Amino acid sequence: MDTGAGADGADGMDGLARQQEVLPGLLATLPDSYGKEPMPPHMLDYPLLLSTLYERAVRIYPHQEIVSVNPDGSVHRTDYGETDLRIRKLVSALAGLGIEPGDPVGTLAFNTHRHHEVYWATANTGRICHTVNIRLFPEQIRYIVDHARDRVVFVERSQLPTVEPLAADLPGVANWVLMDCEPSETSLPGAIGYEDLIADAAPAGEWPQLDERSPHMYCYTSGTTGNPKGVAYTQRSTYLHTLTAIAYRPVGPPDNVMPVVPMFHAAAWGLPFTGTAAGAKLTYPGEDLSAVALVDLIEGEQVTFSAGVPTVWLAIQHYLDANPDRDTSSIHSFLCGGSAVPRAMIDWFWRNRGIRVVHAWGMTETNPLATMANLRPEMESWDWERQLDFLETQGLPAPGLRVKIVDDEGEELPHDGEAFGELLIQGPWIAAEYLRDPRSAETMVDGWLRTGDVCKITPEGYVRITDRSKDVIKSGGEWISSIDVENVIMGHPKVTEAAVVGLAHPKWQERPVALVVVQAGVQVTGEDMASYLSGKVARWWLPDEYVFVDEVPKTSTGKFDKKVIRDAYSDLLQR
Repeated sequence: MDTGAGADGADGMDGLARQQEVLPGLLATLPDSYGKEPMPPHMLDYPLLLSTLYERAVRIYPHQEIVSVNPDGSVHRTDYGETDLRIRKLVSALAGLGIEPGDPVGTLAFNTHRHHEVYWATANTGRICHTVNIRLFPEQIRYIVDHARDRVVFVERSQLPTVEPLAADLPGVANWVLMDCEPSETSLPGAIGYEDLIADAAPAGEWPQLDERSPHMYCYTSGTTGNPKGVAYTQRSTYLHTLTAIAYRPVGPPDNVMPVVPMFHAAAWGLPFTGTAAGAKLTYPGEDLSAVALVDLIEGEQVTFSAGVPTVWLAIQHYLDANPDRDTSSIHSFLCGGSAVPRAMIDWFWRNRGIRVVHAWGMTETNPLATMANLRPEMESWDWERQLDFLETQGLPAPGLRVKIVDDEGEELPHDGEAFGELLIQGPWIAAEYLRDPRSAETMVDGWLRTGDVCKITPEGYVRITDRSKDVIKSGGEWISSIDVENVIMGHPKVTEAAVVGLAHPKWQERPVALVVVQAGVQVTGEDMASYLSGKVARWWLPDEYVFVDEVPKTSTGKFDKKVIRDAYSDLLQR
C-alpha cells in the first residue's frame, strides 16, 4: 500500500529549506523596537475585584438564602437581595462615621449575618475588615486593634466584658458598633447600635473601581510567640483564592455552605467569599459550636458542605456515635484543618456516614488555604485503606501555588516521600510581608514563605506534614514525629483527644510524652495505651508517659498549645 510518506517527507524538507532562506529577510523588515517594547494588550486589563464576584452573585441569585443563628438560639433568615440592601446602607453609614477607603474596621464577632455584611461592605468599597480573634488574651486584642489602627470596631454583646476594660487604652477607636445589643448595655465610649447605624442610611450606588493590589482585610496570626503578626489580604489575592477554591473543591448554587471555622480566623478559610461567589446558600452557626447545635443545623437546614478544625468534628463524631438516628445525609463533605486530621476520623465519617473528610492545610499567611487532599483520578479505583494513605496527608498544592522542602542549609530536598525538611511555598495569594512588622525578613525569603512546618512530599505531589519545626522531637539523635504518634493514639476507640510533646530527658535529650483525653465514664491506663500502640509505631517512638487529662490546652485557633503543655510538664521526666 502506498502511504504517500515519501512525497510528504520530500515536501516537508523542501518547505523547511525555503523557511530557512526566507526567515532572515523577514526579520530584517521588523522595526528595531520589536521584542523590546511591551506588546499591546489583547485582553481587557480589568482589575480583579471582589465586588465583581459579589455583584454577579446578587444579580443572579437574589433569593438564595442566608441563615444565621442568633445568640438566643433563634434563627434569622434573609437572602442575597435583602442583604445587598443592608450592605449598601452599611457602606453609607461607614462613610458617615468618617471611615474612608483604606481605613480599617475592626470586628469582634462570631459567624453571623451581620458579620457577613461587614465583610462585604468593606471588600466592595476598599475599606479594610480587620477580624479580631476573640480568643486572644486581652492584651493581645488591645495590641492588634491599636496596631491595625482601627477607627471603628463592631462588637457583639458576648465580647463586652473583654473590650470594655481595654477601651481607655484605645483612643484611636472613635466608635464601637454594637452588633446585637443596645448602647445602654455598655460603658464603651461612642457606642452605636448596628441597626440604628444603618436604619436611615441611603443605600450606596455603584461599587468603585479599586486597585486590585489594595488590601481589603487584615488577619493576624495567633501570636503564640511574641505579638501577633498582621497579614493584609488584597483584592487580587482573595479573588484568585476564591476562584481557585471553587474550581478545586467545587461548591455551587445547589450547596448549603456552613462555615464552622470562625470568621475571625483567616477569613473563615475564605468561605464567606467562596460561598457567595458560587451562589450557594449560607448557614452561619453563631456562637454555639457544640456538636448537638451543629448537627441540628446540618439536619434542619440540609447543609451540604462545611469546614472546621478537627476538635469540632471529633466532638460531632462522638455525638453521632451516641445518637445514630440523627440524619446527616445532606452533607457530602467537609474541609478539616488547623491541625493534623486523624486517619481514624477520616475513616469513621466515610464508613459510618458516607461523608468525605477533605484534609486541608494553610496559614494566615497563605490567605488561607494552600493544599487539599483530593484523590488523583487513578486513585479512585484503589481500595479504601490505600486511599486513606493519601487522604490523611495535607494534600496537593492548590493550582497556582508552588511548594518545596529544604534542609537546614536551605538546600532543596527531593520529593520522594522519604526526605523531610521545612516546607516553603509561593504563589499569588501568599503573603510577601507582615503589616508594619520587622519579622517579615525571618519568614519571607527570596520570594518564598517559610512555613515552619516540617514535612515530606510524595512522588505523587502530596504534602505530608510531620511536625512544626518547634515541635519535632529529637530523641538520642533520632527524629520522632509527634503528629504521627498523635494520630495513632487518636485511633484508639476510647480516646477523644491526644497531644504529644517532647520533654527534656537526662539520657536521651528528649522523649515523647502524651496527654490523652478519654471518653466520659471509661477507664484507660498507660499500659493499655502502650499495648495499643505496640506494632503501630516504632518502639522507640512510644511515649515514656501517658498523662490523662480532661482537656488538652489549646491556642486561640483551636490547635493544641504545645508550649503550654511543655511548660506545665517540663520536669516530668527529670524525676
